[in-house]
Amino acid sequence: MKQLFFGERGITMPRKGPVTRRDVLPDPIYNSKLVTRLINRIMIDGKRGVAQSILYNAFELVQERTGKEPMEVFEQAIKNIMPVLEVKSRRVGGANYQVPIEVKPERRTTLGLRWLVNYSRLRGEKTMEERLAFEIIDASNNTGSSVKKREDVHKMAEANKAFAHYRW
Repeated sequence: MKQLFFGERGITMPRKGPVTRRDVLPDPIYNSKLVTRLINRIMIDGKRGVAQSILYNAFELVQERTGKEPMEVFEQAIKNIMPVLEVKSRRVGGANYQVPIEVKPERRTTLGLRWLVNYSRLRGEKTMEERLAFEIIDASNNTGSSVKKREDVHKMAEANKAFAHYRW
């Protein structure tokens, strides 16, 4: 993914090859980069402390409810959410086709985390900790809105399989 630079003439693109993606530091408690990325997704207005407390409290709730290690439940949930295929619009001869493409591993995790947080926010529980915890538990059991989103994306890709030859 290319990154924009703010030069003398405004925003410019780099000319010397691809821009490397910045790696995140593992979080202090679980020593996991995936957890750090989830904290970054939860974070609003740069309030990392609030995001961390939400996630760690959610993990405690997961531990209470399932009796399993929260990291195992979380990793299982992410595996169940991550899409393998998605559709991308391609314009061919005046018509737009939804062309199914394979999702790259980095984008897979990004989409999984994004859907997990977005659908957690839409849940009805009282606090974000509860919403996140229950969405993680549901996703690890292959239920819940975020897993349904993945199923919908896969259905779209399956329905448009006929246009797979437009992939380039």
